[in-house]
Amino acid sequence: MVFGTFDILHPGHLFLFKEAKKLGDSLTVVVARDTTVQAVKNIKTQNKEDERLKNIIDLNIADKIILGNTEDKYQVIRDERPDIIALGYDQSAFTEGLNKNFPTIKIVRLKPYKEDTYKSSKFR
Repeated sequence: MVFGTFDILHPGHLFLFKEAKKLGDSLTVVVARDTTVQAVKNIKTQNKEDERLKNIIDLNIADKIILGNTEDKYQVIRDERPDIIALGYDQSAFTEGLNKNFPTIKIVRLKPYKEDTYKSSKFR
C-alpha cells in the first residue's frame, strides 16, 4: 500500500509505484482527498481527487486505487489490512503513528528517484 496526493504524475511517482509493487503480491494506492491535501499541505491541488484517481487508474500499474478517508486517515489501513506500507522518501504526513497503531504491518521507506528533478513541489 502507498499513499499520496499524486497531483501531477511524474517519473518519481512511477518509480514509487513500481518499487512498492515489488514488495508484495499486489499494490493498493490510496489517493489523498482534496480536503486532506488542503489541511495538511495548505495547498489546493491542480487536479481534483477524482481526476487524480483516474490518472492512476489509467497507468494500469496498481491492483486497487482508492480515495482516502476524510474523517479517519487510518481507516483505509484498517479496511484494507495491508501487509506492507511503502512510504515515499520524503513522506511525513500521518506516518508518525503507523508503527504504534499497526505493529504487525511492515513499514518500508523507499529511496528517491532523481529527487532533485522529480519532486512534486517542483511542478507547482
